[in-house]
Amino acid sequence: MFRKIGRLFVIKTQFEAYLIIYALALGAAERGSAYLTQYPGWGGKLLFLACSGAVFLAGAKILDCLKYERAAEEAAKTKSDAETFA
Repeated sequence: MFRKIGRLFVIKTQFEAYLIIYALALGAAERGSAYLTQYPGWGGKLLFLACSGAVFLAGAKILDCLKYERAAEEAAKTKSDAETFA
């Protein structure tokens, strides 16, 4: 039961990753605009920039993890195929 629920929270494709990054960006923009009204001047602008930067870092990490997981699956598949033919 928990395994089925857990699979809902696994990012499998790049499309899913882009949807999550988009949602993160919307949230960060909303939080950043709140910072701009709460802290006028340079402080609010720097906090807005920090929110935006966090999305870029998280998005890059998500996409890199997908690439590495796909490469690991391919390596495991190649290794199991080599063992089958040996």
